[in-house]
Amino acid sequence: MPLQRRLPKRGFNNIFKKVYAIVNVQELERFAADTRVDKQALIAAGLVSKNDNLVKVLGDGELKHAITVAVDKVSGSARQKIEAAGGKIEE
Repeated sequence: MPLQRRLPKRGFNNIFKKVYAIVNVQELERFAADTRVDKQALIAAGLVSKNDNLVKVLGDGELKHAITVAVDKVSGSARQKIEAAGGKIEE
């Protein structure tokens, strides 16, 4: 029996999988009004790691002031909350 038939088969590993670091809208409240929040600002605040390649903002929480968010992806509810507070989104 050949070796490749003797070894157990184990799942599928997608080499093209994208893993996002998650940041909620309530965590963006700590930034001052009218600032630009990008990956470097999130790393400095300790919200994401240097090793995280992609950042996604989710809509959990509220935002009371306008900020500019420059990340890889933004959920629909987060987009509504940021724009309702007077902010902008740059993807």
